[in-house]
Amino acid sequence: MKKALFCFLLLISISGFSQSESTLVTFENPTSVAKPKGYSHAAVVDLGNCKMVVLSGEVPFDKQGNLIGAGDMKKQAEQVFRNIQNILTDLGGTMDNVIKLGFYITDVSQIQAIRDARDQFINLKNPPTSILVEVNKLFRNDVLIEVEATAIIPKKVGQAN
Repeated sequence: MKKALFCFLLLISISGFSQSESTLVTFENPTSVAKPKGYSHAAVVDLGNCKMVVLSGEVPFDKQGNLIGAGDMKKQAEQVFRNIQNILTDLGGTMDNVIKLGFYITDVSQIQAIRDARDQFINLKNPPTSILVEVNKLFRNDVLIEVEATAIIPKKVGQAN
């Protein structure tokens, strides 16, 4: 009986929150950044009077998919933040809406270059929460940094999503 109840509840939860049918969550790929392969740039969660935007790890590619700043952590970080800013703008937000940043970098000794780039884009009076992890390698040898972000964007009056 417990097993049947568990299966029933699991089926309800899966069907109620499926990616393809849910209006609670939409997946977005703004045209201001390079088109991703096999994932979405943003998951947008409707929270009623605001929306939460969860961004995939953004990398230093321009709109055409070209690497910006080969070998230069600061230039790569600036491009990453430009991409985050572009996505949030396309979704009705700003960098002030960012509540959390997650950094994956290949060389922690470059932290100041990353901070210098980040500080050009974030609200320095109310900075978002953050985590930074040094990794051995990212998905390509020439990519030095990947940053994920979460933002809460207030809806404008009469805005559906």
